[in-house]
Amino acid sequence: MHRAHPYDALTPEAILDAVETCGVRCTGRFMALNSYENRVYRVETEEHGLLVAKFYRPGRWSEPEILEEHAFTQLLAEQEIPAVVPRICVDSTLRHHAGFFFAVFPWQPGRAPELNTAEDRKLLGRFLGRLHRAGAAEPFRHRPRLNVADFGHRSVQFLLASHFIPDELRASFRAIAEIVLGSVETAFKAAEDIAWIRLHGDCHLGNILWSAQGPYFVDFDDCLTGPAAQDLWMLLSGDREDMERQLADTLAGYTEFMDFDPAELALIEPLRALRLLRYNAWIGQRWDDPAFPRAFPWFDGRRFWEEQILTLRQQAAVLDEPPLAWRPQYE
Repeated sequence: MHRAHPYDALTPEAILDAVETCGVRCTGRFMALNSYENRVYRVETEEHGLLVAKFYRPGRWSEPEILEEHAFTQLLAEQEIPAVVPRICVDSTLRHHAGFFFAVFPWQPGRAPELNTAEDRKLLGRFLGRLHRAGAAEPFRHRPRLNVADFGHRSVQFLLASHFIPDELRASFRAIAEIVLGSVETAFKAAEDIAWIRLHGDCHLGNILWSAQGPYFVDFDDCLTGPAAQDLWMLLSGDREDMERQLADTLAGYTEFMDFDPAELALIEPLRALRLLRYNAWIGQRWDDPAFPRAFPWFDGRRFWEEQILTLRQQAAVLDEPPLAWRPQYE
């Protein structure tokens, strides 16, 4: 039996009515876009063509936190850094309708980036360096700060208290999570002198659109204060040599606009470990949203948690290795 969820109230009529409070007329055509945390729709309007309406998950962010996200993207746009910025509706970028905070954005066409060439990686690095230079100018006042307690320990506590991990695997999960978090804490303590700045926060390829002019950064929903490496490590994939080559290409562009402290290289794998834990906790915490069991049907299965324990063991081994090296000769 389906239990009521706040998003049940987000009917097609509510979506179109919300957008029309911004002084536009909808044609009635709209399409849901790929988003789980929030609900995002491409909406056709008579005056402005295609717009994007984002309805924030109730109870996740406060109004000051969302407005600070919007202000950050507006700052980037003012500095000609390609970020998709919410439109002003009546008198604010943030509106409230039918129990939801929502914002309306221009439709930004683009393709998923592939970053197959050194030049593409260098170009993305330039824009990311400019983003971080803007982010370093002043701190966030309301957005969260990346830390091991919230992203690591609380994630593990939630998962161990939940019904998702099979009883017979719980002790193994707890043991390897404690080992991983011990290494992460050591790395964060060693990095206490690193400058923390305003970041995109979730800078993976799914949040970058590639156009004829280059990259556009989208979805600043997870923007926070943290180390620059948080916006870099998700762009790296493959074996160690591959990642070092990708890192060198990206930093070749990045450092044209923003200094990079090599000490941050020691945070790349600890940040990856935190995301492994946080991602699983995120799915579990959203399980009452019908979209999540549909999208992640394997999440409460034994096989999945056996794989997660193995992945954490592999990550623990990586955490014991030297950090990635920055080798500019790859340029």
